[in-house]
Amino acid sequence: MDSQLGFPRAVGDLEFSPSTADCLTLDFGPFEVVHRWKRMQDCNEFVGTRRSKHTIVPYKNNVYIFGGDNGKKMLNDLLVFDCKGASWGRVPQGLNPPAPRYHHSAVVYGDSMFVFGGYTGDIHSNSNLTNKNDLFEYKFGSATWIEWKYSGRAPVPRSAHGAAVHDGKMYIFAGYDGNARLNDMWSISLTRNKDDAPHSWEEVEQGGDCPPTCCNFPVTVARGCMYVFSGQSGAKITNTLFQFDFHTKLWSRISTEHILRGAPPPPARRYGHTMVTHDRHLYVFGGAADNTLPNDLHCYDLDSQSWSVILPSPDSNVPVGRLFHASSVVGNAMYVFGGTVDNNVRSGDMYRFQFSNYPKCTLTEDLGKLLETKMFSDIDFLVGEDETQIPAHSALVAARSQFLRIRVRQAQEVREKLLEKKYGTTEIYKDLPSLEVRLPDANPEAFQLVLNFIYTDRIDPTKKIKDPISNRIVLLMMDVYRLACQFSMLRLEHLCVQYLETTVNHNNVLEALLCAHNLKLAFIKELCMKLIVRESNYNQIVMSQEFETLDQPLMVEIIRRKQLPQIKRAQEALHPFDDPFECRDPYEFRPCKRTPGPLKGTNLEQDLELFLNHVGNDFCDITLVLDGNHIRAHKAILAARCGYFEGLFRSFMPEDGMVRIQIGEMIPSHQSFKSLLRYIYHGDTNMPPEDSLYLFSTPYFFHFTNNRLQAFCKQNLEMNVTCDNVVQILEAADRMQATDMKKYSLGLIVQYFPKVVKMPKTRTLSRDLLIDIMEALADEMSTKMCSDISTHHHLSSPTVHDTS
Repeated sequence: MDSQLGFPRAVGDLEFSPSTADCLTLDFGPFEVVHRWKRMQDCNEFVGTRRSKHTIVPYKNNVYIFGGDNGKKMLNDLLVFDCKGASWGRVPQGLNPPAPRYHHSAVVYGDSMFVFGGYTGDIHSNSNLTNKNDLFEYKFGSATWIEWKYSGRAPVPRSAHGAAVHDGKMYIFAGYDGNARLNDMWSISLTRNKDDAPHSWEEVEQGGDCPPTCCNFPVTVARGCMYVFSGQSGAKITNTLFQFDFHTKLWSRISTEHILRGAPPPPARRYGHTMVTHDRHLYVFGGAADNTLPNDLHCYDLDSQSWSVILPSPDSNVPVGRLFHASSVVGNAMYVFGGTVDNNVRSGDMYRFQFSNYPKCTLTEDLGKLLETKMFSDIDFLVGEDETQIPAHSALVAARSQFLRIRVRQAQEVREKLLEKKYGTTEIYKDLPSLEVRLPDANPEAFQLVLNFIYTDRIDPTKKIKDPISNRIVLLMMDVYRLACQFSMLRLEHLCVQYLETTVNHNNVLEALLCAHNLKLAFIKELCMKLIVRESNYNQIVMSQEFETLDQPLMVEIIRRKQLPQIKRAQEALHPFDDPFECRDPYEFRPCKRTPGPLKGTNLEQDLELFLNHVGNDFCDITLVLDGNHIRAHKAILAARCGYFEGLFRSFMPEDGMVRIQIGEMIPSHQSFKSLLRYIYHGDTNMPPEDSLYLFSTPYFFHFTNNRLQAFCKQNLEMNVTCDNVVQILEAADRMQATDMKKYSLGLIVQYFPKVVKMPKTRTLSRDLLIDIMEALADEMSTKMCSDISTHHHLSSPTVHDTS
């Protein structure tokens, strides 16, 4: 769960900042609200005019803008924006700069900027207009341009192409040559040749699933790969993300349609947009999408392979939609400049978008690893007629499915009777026999996919079958849908329907229809029937060999449906509503006139939150002892999320099933440990600042996958220390022997002493802490007094004039 405590500031060094007496803020570096758009100082018309189709590159703490057009003429000026000083300047270019141009490309390597190709000429008089394939180097240190000379074959002149740098080489991909769109790729080494020998281009042999010919698209580089998203194409262009591996020289189409995850869809297809890389994410902004200029920011997570829309902070100044702008990343921010806005107006605006750097939530990865390793599994599902044994963890399956929860309870009752009969007690904590649940009607392969969804909230049926629309996968997903309905997993039902709607086509629909008919899946059967009788599909399908071998009753049903389309089916009359998901019975048909919308049902985090607070009480198998209080929990979830618990349960499991809880030498408060359990079970990072102080050092002792919890604890303390809780923070810091935080708390109390001293909580402080506050006050007064005396002495001393 990626819950955030408001929109936190960027994390840096801890220091005090003056603030109001109502909010005592520990300022971690400069004030930067994450996910915040901010309009920067406009570029003065005397420095550089507004423009579009230009390039922007980062160098040190600046961004450099070159070329473009202002609606009247092409440009070849070079502007610089100082990201720290938020100021503009015009950069000297020396002799022989590139000719004015737009739709060129620019990259940075070492201490130089390299500009390739583009469209040049006099657009006002419509003369000498041509594409170029020249390459210029601008040296930042000497402010000079050099045109590179090269021998041999070279890329054809082009514009609106993509360019990237990897391993000392510049790569050029696709673009427009004046007659056709391209999808070739070339590379050139950017390292200096000996004796200034001419450079040479090399055409890159591309393999795999190459993007179609296209132009006006962005490229970006991350993790040894180049990424291309959407653009203008002569072929059918989609909103697919393509990845080129520089090492293997292979393209792959990153399609998220086959991965059932419930994440938002990719951005709409577009052109003239930008895409940048930061951390593990790709960010897409702007462009023209189906005759609109959207201004939402889309994010692709390279780890989870899912898209999301970034919601800006409430105080954001969000730029209007635009195309042919340029974007670049400096530090933890993206800078967007210029572009064409409504009514074909060129913009001269500069905007900054502040990224967040919080480590990702690893809940699904941790639980997925638990399923993969089968460590601490305590239940065996015997699936299908052959009773294929599939191990799992009772806590997870009980948390995600009401049907399976009942079956687990029944298995527990059977085991308890056996233990009672054999040992005379059920209080056994080690070497317990696994629970057994039989599912004779389930397909083992489909059940394994359902388990993957239970643990990770997503399934990928193409891991073993590479073709996402193969008949076998479609039929397998019908079995998954049937199990989802049987197990009362509404979210998975919805995902399966979305998947089948996109993958059942005229090539596999007859086999899908037969499968749905045999499985008595009325809804899926109706989906197939509608596709078959569609005017554009019908003739091709009924003339196929597959139709000749179709069962006669289905054949008759198809022909009748086609001949009598005006007669409504009886079921439609009985169920006149559009949403099929209000009907949980897979064997009952209800019509669907659905458009894709938010998924129904609960997700992994929501199910585990409910399991922790209510549902999971009957499935606890471990007792945590905190300062004499007993807290029941679930061994598998604790072990999946914490290296400490995994090692403890594997090698040092207490005989009585009791685990004493402390963090280092400190015993956390009951409230803070509840916050820790919320983080462990469902990734929740919301907690009072006092809890954050207790849990700040937790990752060192509990060994989480990353330091996400610590980052949020730090941010929570920074954002939420106030007069109302600074005394509690002081007490907690003293109890934990957190000397730094105690020092900071004392400093804040001294700074706002007149208000803090009146708080009721101050009167309950221990004698030692009251003495600490008095000593801090004395130190502050002493420092101030010394400063005043020094200033007075300096002002009252006679001035000595230099008479030499």
